[in-house]
Amino acid sequence: MHTKLYKVLTNDEWEAASQSGQIITQLDHADGFIHLSSAGQLNMTLSLYFSQEESVVLLEINEQEIEASLTYEYSAKRGEKFAHFYGELSIKKISQLWYLNRNAFSLPSEVMLKAEQV
Repeated sequence: MHTKLYKVLTNDEWEAASQSGQIITQLDHADGFIHLSSAGQLNMTLSLYFSQEESVVLLEINEQEIEASLTYEYSAKRGEKFAHFYGELSIKKISQLWYLNRNAFSLPSEVMLKAEQV
């Protein structure tokens, strides 16, 4: 089974990515890498970083598509390793996309199933 990774974007960030063809946020740019989450890390990511958003865009990316520029690094703030992508991440690498509304940011059932398999 191939690992899926996820990137959450605000609507404005998704609009910018759609126009430029590249997935990157201001935080990613400042940190020098693109922050990604596993299915099991998504709920906390949404809670910590997107609690003020009414809606967000959830992107799914197949790990094997980007593994050459991917590393897992420990986050002391969150107490676990996270996927960090170093380089330019094209929107062509997106395998699936969902628009999530604030109703507690209910994750798609297929993503929740992947989180349970970890």
